[in-house]
Amino acid sequence: MDTVYPYLVEAAAEAARVAAGVDPDRLDAPSRCGDWDLRTLVNHWVLYSAHGLEHRARRLQLPEDLTGRDFAADEDWAGQYAAQLDRAVAAWSAAGTWDGDIDLGFARQPAPEVATLVWAELVLHGWDVARAVGQEFRLSDGAAALLLHVVDKNAALYRQYEGFADAVPVADDASVYERALAASGRDPRRAVLS
Repeated sequence: MDTVYPYLVEAAAEAARVAAGVDPDRLDAPSRCGDWDLRTLVNHWVLYSAHGLEHRARRLQLPEDLTGRDFAADEDWAGQYAAQLDRAVAAWSAAGTWDGDIDLGFARQPAPEVATLVWAELVLHGWDVARAVGQEFRLSDGAAALLLHVVDKNAALYRQYEGFADAVPVADDASVYERALAASGRDPRRAVLS
């Protein structure tokens, strides 16, 4: 918890900031995240990075009423997302949450590993949303280093299931954050959509 939790708090605050800047009129525009429009990307981001994060901490499966919900249809979806992120972060601060394994339905994994993978989803799709609406998703150097570690460790598996595109080449002087994005199949040099 000591190494991941502060970055979870950091990324949740940044995700809430980015979400608050999403213009509702842009939701049907392309996202550059596969063939998803921005609404599909936002719904995936909200479901897995906020609801999924809390449910994993509480060792609960996501209910069907959440998995098919259009969160972005709510006028205040960004505010609701920020509140849900607060609940998710609080759930991971509870005593014992980082201990033992979490049943994912198809496998059991150590709680810290699950939290770190969902955190990476929060960050990577947060970057996707930010780029789609002309923003930046900011990370501290420590968070960027953790992201690179998580992406490098899991990239081959994610590519196998089409969760990541092929790695993108970057310059020798690319930052750690840029290298993490590139390893996940995202082009950090890609201009923001406006």
